[in-house]
Amino acid sequence: MTHHSHHTHPHDQGGHDATSAHTPTSTSTPTHDHDHDHAEILDLDADVLAEHLASVTAWLPVTAAPRHIVDLGCGTGAGTLALLTRFPEARVTAVDSSATHLRRLREKAGAGGVAGRVRTVLADLDTHWPDLSGPDLSGPDPSHPELDRTAPGSPDPNRPDLVWASASLHHMADPRRTLRQVHDSLAPGGLFAVVELAGFPRFLPADAPEDRPGLEERCHLASERRHDSRLPHRGADWGPMLTAAGFEVEAERTIAVDIEASPSNAVGRYALSSLRRVRAAVDDHLSPEDLAALDRLLDTDGPHGILHRPDLAVRTRRTVWAARRA
Repeated sequence: MTHHSHHTHPHDQGGHDATSAHTPTSTSTPTHDHDHDHAEILDLDADVLAEHLASVTAWLPVTAAPRHIVDLGCGTGAGTLALLTRFPEARVTAVDSSATHLRRLREKAGAGGVAGRVRTVLADLDTHWPDLSGPDLSGPDPSHPELDRTAPGSPDPNRPDLVWASASLHHMADPRRTLRQVHDSLAPGGLFAVVELAGFPRFLPADAPEDRPGLEERCHLASERRHDSRLPHRGADWGPMLTAAGFEVEAERTIAVDIEASPSNAVGRYALSSLRRVRAAVDDHLSPEDLAALDRLLDTDGPHGILHRPDLAVRTRRTVWAARRA
């Protein structure tokens, strides 16, 4: 049975990645500068949307606390750290194609005192499917001594019992193949959580800026036209593809995010970094007047810069599918 729930939080303050970043990890090796900029946005996304991510991990329909979790396309670790918090007995194998992202994740895990529960794997999932077996978890579980995974007929104790893929599947060259690989990697009865975005977050009111109303929407339409051919699965309904890969989709949830900026959160910096990335993508697709207005928004020293606006908010939607391997 599929369950849909819609949650809007108009006054959430700050946070952490609510399902991973809106500009997710590429499956090919990026340049250093691109990687660094991308990592910054992932961190800001995590900071602003932490409460939403926590609500997703709390919602997951697990039948027992997972011991080994895989985070596919982990970025700088928002999902990894949220899952470690949600499941304090678990260990996470965090997979990403960016060494910069994985280094940032290890730094965060160390600062949070959970470095010993994280294994990082550098891999381009389009060219090489890594070994996702986790630490040796055979034998009795200290917290549940009645569960001895060395008993005859017990499943492989090192296979993941939860796989998390947040804002990463639509980057795969062949996501259907990836879904089958996840299915075959999971322990029987294991859960696969897929989180994807409805679109790029919006930050400005529809009538802003005053001299070029609707500028942000035109920017995103131009950017989406540029990316549609490269990312044909962005915005897809993953339910049927999960079913075709052998999963049973148990639940689906859509989260509506609406977070107003305040001095205590990072919405302004998140908007600035995000729109800077959009600016690089739409240079040849907007009118000179729109480009000039966008540049004024991105001018941190100018009076019309986005950091000086009192009307910013983060508005977006994310959908989560929870699918089980039989």
